[in-house]
Amino acid sequence: MEPIAAAVEDPSLVFDFPSPKELRPPLIVLDDASVGYVAGVPVLSRLNLRIDPDDRLALVGRNGNGKTTLARLLAGQLKPMGRSLVASGKLRVGYFAQHQIEELVADGTPLQHMERLLPGAKPGEIRAQLGRFGFSGDKANLKVRQLSGGERARLSLALITRDAPHILILDEPTNHLDVDAREALVQALTDFGGAVLVVSHDRHLLGLIADRLLLVDDGTARELEGSLDDYRNMVLGAGRGAAEDVRSGKRVSRETELMKARAEVECNIATAEHRWLEASEAAERASVDMATRGGQTSADAEQHS
Repeated sequence: MEPIAAAVEDPSLVFDFPSPKELRPPLIVLDDASVGYVAGVPVLSRLNLRIDPDDRLALVGRNGNGKTTLARLLAGQLKPMGRSLVASGKLRVGYFAQHQIEELVADGTPLQHMERLLPGAKPGEIRAQLGRFGFSGDKANLKVRQLSGGERARLSLALITRDAPHILILDEPTNHLDVDAREALVQALTDFGGAVLVVSHDRHLLGLIADRLLLVDDGTARELEGSLDDYRNMVLGAGRGAAEDVRSGKRVSRETELMKARAEVECNIATAEHRWLEASEAAERASVDMATRGGQTSADAEQHS
């Protein structure tokens, strides 16, 4: 426990998630749900899941099987195919993903980022939320480009928890954190008064936080009995079985995996096209504005002459 105590004493390693107001269970219910990126091509289907306010869930499974897809569905970033997801009307979700760190404005400060997301909040409230994550005093006025990877991750966590969410959905939250910061995160999640769902390769984090395992595999997700060690043994056993199948000449169908990969690629292409169009429109508007200002300047000069 000494690394955790040391982390808490260091204000630069603070994690303090604001606990939400209590909601009656369940928070989210999936009833035979499906989700995907392309209409009619589900990445995951036959999803049945209930999340209550005190749940601590870990999503496990091989890379590419749909863990992030399920996390995005539960966070409301993807819509289910059909009316198969029911969530509490007052539910607030805090969703953390790696791309959010990259989208921080490099010349902006933590204070400016929080002010944009809390436009009606008092200065003391804004600074209090930043202080929960180690951005107190002058630290709140540093530019993002001056922050380390771990500090940017903490800023992203501060931003997604600004309204005290009822459930935290964290996709690889420890990637940029050092050992002490990871211990501080574990303690903060332990103290958090809402539900937690984590996608992570950090077995130490999952072992201390999760009390339920959800296996994402074979185009669906199901609750897994046992511990992380049981899951590890299952994976190792499956790997040996697959090797034996190959040696015996059996073929494993890859049609489902190819469909998933194609759907992911099509989604990325659509996103890139959308961003390109937005950039082109912004450039065109800027060009028009410059031409207009130039014309006005010339007219003023002629009138002055």
